[in-house]
Amino acid sequence: MARTNDPEGLRQRLVDAAYVAFTTRGYHSSAIHDLKREAGVTGGALAHHFPTKKALGLAVIQDRVAEAVETTWIAPVRVATTTADGIQAVFATIVSELERKGAVSGCPLNNLALELSREDEAFQAAIEAIFLRWRTAIADKLRADLRAARIDDFDPDAMATLVVAAYSGAMAMAKASQSVVPLTVCAEQLTSILQNRTSQ
Repeated sequence: MARTNDPEGLRQRLVDAAYVAFTTRGYHSSAIHDLKREAGVTGGALAHHFPTKKALGLAVIQDRVAEAVETTWIAPVRVATTTADGIQAVFATIVSELERKGAVSGCPLNNLALELSREDEAFQAAIEAIFLRWRTAIADKLRADLRAARIDDFDPDAMATLVVAAYSGAMAMAKASQSVVPLTVCAEQLTSILQNRTSQ
């Protein structure tokens, strides 16, 4: 394999390849030799950046999975006019992308949470930190809606937990059925709940 004078670029290739492998095939089902081949790197280069598979897994969670949640969920909710608008936009984007792909591989965060959270404290902490940031972003948006009197008073933290849990469950069902229907139903119900809270 060719040597590279771009160590950061090489590291990013490794994390990118591992992200795809770990969130689709699974962490334990992804062999190191396959990751080296898919990233186009040598064993020495891999060991230099990530001395263990766990180190690579943590980089995937902290870099790529966190970034995916930020881009897919947190940023759109923050810039939306209301929380309900943000949730509708997120679901619409995800459903459109899944329909374009013609397959549902599941939520990367959920996939790794189900596989890794119980077996390693470092993985558990990294995964929970992303869930916390996700819930906090939604709760903060709900508090902004409350301050602007767009919705009636209720518990933003509890509602944020419900939104994340409902989406996570709907995505698991969509993966099992290979259908976006659970996601569209979930979006409709969450939006209805928030719209029914709208201040008159």
